[in-house]
Amino acid sequence: MAVSVTNQSTPLGSKIVEDTNATNVAVDNATGASGTLYAVEIVNAQGAVMYFKLANATTATAGTTAADIVLMCPASTTKSYIFPSGIAFSNGFSHWCVTGAGETNTTAPGANNVTARYVTS
Repeated sequence: MAVSVTNQSTPLGSKIVEDTNATNVAVDNATGASGTLYAVEIVNAQGAVMYFKLANATTATAGTTAADIVLMCPASTTKSYIFPSGIAFSNGFSHWCVTGAGETNTTAPGANNVTARYVTS
């Protein structure tokens, strides 16, 4: 799993989180702080639908932690979601990616990587 956080100096957001291999293993508190979510981009190289999940939590476990946001990305597609007013995360940003929308789904994406990026402040 390769996760990077880039500090930004723009009016929209101050951090871009990029996970170049989003899996069913949660990345806990990726930004290290609370904040506001403004945008998410998912690059799905899989031949099946994938679900990127974000939890307002400092720790999370796929299949156990209830995601606050569940975003679907069709097979072999790049999908962007924009939240102009932002969505507040008071605890932190924990994320993971699985093959089903249901809370108990723990099935990891296949061999092709799923990349997820999100902008926070």
